[in-house]
Amino acid sequence: MPQMTRAMSPADAAPWRAAPAALLAPLLAGVLLAALPITARGAPPAGPDATTPAAAASAPAPPGEAPAASAEADAPLATPPAAAESSPDTRGLDQEIQELKKDVVDLNKDLFILEEELLFPANTQVAVFLSVNVGQFFGLDSVQLKIDRKEVINYLYTPREVEALLKGGVQRLYLGNLKVGGHELVAFFNGKGPNERAYKRGASLRFEKGVGAKYLELKIDDRQRKLQPEFEIKDWE
Repeated sequence: MPQMTRAMSPADAAPWRAAPAALLAPLLAGVLLAALPITARGAPPAGPDATTPAAAASAPAPPGEAPAASAEADAPLATPPAAAESSPDTRGLDQEIQELKKDVVDLNKDLFILEEELLFPANTQVAVFLSVNVGQFFGLDSVQLKIDRKEVINYLYTPREVEALLKGGVQRLYLGNLKVGGHELVAFFNGKGPNERAYKRGASLRFEKGVGAKYLELKIDDRQRKLQPEFEIKDWE
């Protein structure tokens, strides 16, 4: 049986011709997108204000304007108001501390004098001093004192103290109390004599203690005639 066919009009054929084109358009777009570089696909659209990151980083700042970070780094550190105001107060505090130290030293001196007056009143006080005028025949090491056969002091000298005595210094060797009446003082001197040999000598003195304070002096002198030191005790009347 013969088949019947109907000729399609141009209006009916248009949808069929458009269908393949509609199906191929997305496929072509995908192929083109895959062919493009990654940077090109992610880059923002070019425009009059668009710049690349490298260009933005290297672009110089406009005249008269400095970068914010540079301005902050170059700006001098401001002194806190509290620190600036505390400087005069600190100087005043230092001055007060120095004045207090001076007052403490003066007070300590007054207390020392008062203590001596209380512990060693003038009517019972006895003081023994030491002076040295040697250097060639005797080198002082130590001195031992006995009053009424009782040892009251045994003093060992340092090189600095001996040097001070050789320069004319006078040392208060002993300060104590004695009742009124007769007493005996014995002194022993130890050191180095001629030819650096150990040297020990003694001296003694009988004295009367009166109502007032008593002062005695131990003297060490070089005697050129005898080529040896001489030790004596002097009573200051």
